[in-house]
Amino acid sequence: MNQPARTEQGSAGPQLFAVVGATGTGKSDLSLDLAEALAASGRPAEVVNADAMQLYRGMDIGTAKLTVAERRGIPHHLLDVLDVTEDAAVARYQSRARAAIEAALGRGSHAILVGGSGLYVSSVLFDFRFPPRDEAVRARLEDELEALGPGALFERLRVADPATAARVDPRNGRRIVRALEVIAQGEATHGAALPDEPVLWRPSTIIGLRSPRDELIGRLDARVERMWAAGLLEEVQRLRADGLENGITARRAIGYAQALAQLCGDSTQADAIAETQALTRRYARRQVSWFNRYPDARWFDAGDSGAVARILGG
Repeated sequence: MNQPARTEQGSAGPQLFAVVGATGTGKSDLSLDLAEALAASGRPAEVVNADAMQLYRGMDIGTAKLTVAERRGIPHHLLDVLDVTEDAAVARYQSRARAAIEAALGRGSHAILVGGSGLYVSSVLFDFRFPPRDEAVRARLEDELEALGPGALFERLRVADPATAARVDPRNGRRIVRALEVIAQGEATHGAALPDEPVLWRPSTIIGLRSPRDELIGRLDARVERMWAAGLLEEVQRLRADGLENGITARRAIGYAQALAQLCGDSTQADAIAETQALTRRYARRQVSWFNRYPDARWFDAGDSGAVARILGG
């Protein structure tokens, strides 16, 4: 397979980096530090978002989205590009992200892809093709999801495509619907998964951040509590006015679904926080499993102050 670029300070041409890892490992901070170091070496860098929920306007607190002031003057792309009523389809994201990367490289800047949404990251970095879409079939399946819940549809998927079912969270109704939509069009399997031998779309330096499980769990649980303290309920209340409850993807985001339940009187705050913490921990485990399969990723501990120097030193 293609090998990732080994980048040294003073390199002649702009390059693509990717910063990946579980939520809460400090990907945004490392990307900013890396961008500043690259600029100090003579060539600027631009960041391309690969967090599916940060695509949405107004979904800030629950996604730990950097404010404009926190971005240190570094250009960021694919933040706040969707309304909460729109579907964050990964196939559309792939083309937009690659276009943003190519535009940055064309301007002579390095590009840094940053995020923890494994399928989104992989769709950009690797030779990743998606099966076709059928809006009518999808709408029918969405109606069934609302009426029957994800469990019934997951069982259907398990029978029709056991390999895909083994990779899908049984609670992730959106992923289940997408897989069934593809199968309904005559495909034998969903197919949108990281290949056993992935081939890079273009030379890339992939940087992974990791953290001991106990430390990560503590940080994630504390972060969820800070989300509520920082005004997540108020943010969700504002998003309701923008149609959050009519959205397919955004309303199911971890934290947002639980805050909605609290606002609707279907959950207490303590239960909403506890459920969000549990789902966040489960999501982080899936992220670790996904990114651990990346060949040639260079792994660093979260908070490693010497990571950027070693990345640029080769």
